[in-house]
Amino acid sequence: MFALIMTLEGQAKKAIPAAEYEAMLSGIAREDSAAFERFYRSTDRTLYTYILSLTRNHHDAQDVMMDTYLKVRANAHRYVPQGKPLAWVFTIARNLVRSRQREAARETLYGDVTEVELAFPATDTQDDALALREAMTVLSEEERQIVLLHAVSGMKHRELSELLELPLSTVLSKYARALAKLKKALTSHSKEVTDHA
Repeated sequence: MFALIMTLEGQAKKAIPAAEYEAMLSGIAREDSAAFERFYRSTDRTLYTYILSLTRNHHDAQDVMMDTYLKVRANAHRYVPQGKPLAWVFTIARNLVRSRQREAARETLYGDVTEVELAFPATDTQDDALALREAMTVLSEEERQIVLLHAVSGMKHRELSELLELPLSTVLSKYARALAKLKKALTSHSKEVTDHA
């Protein structure tokens, strides 16, 4: 199980310079569909992972991701280049998630909240997906963001530090603690499976 997370970490994309993202956003502002497609293809995995870390639900993450791209396309002309284009996009996504959460809270009577589900399409088996879903529940929202954005999207700890506006040392310690929690959760899950076999 733990090897599954480490395997995901090895599938990282190469980092694209902020200036290139800013050029794509400038093209999107000029209604250049090729620029939008390049932007989508270079950010979809990272954005999905970030949103999934907030929503903890595959379908909600997909919905918010599409809404985020629609907002990016409609508001690219408002982006002010400051060297942090992904932070701008992540802020849009985070605001959309918070808005959905507020709406859901209004619809929920007396705080009855159904259990959320995580979807990890990169896992090999149902058992691996279930174990990983269960293990991720032991992490705080911030720890989940750091682990998923680093391991799945391939963002460097320094990039996470800037994006999440946390000191690098905090990101590194939260990442290490999160991995320790995951390892413990996955080890106990493996032990339970072995004991029942």
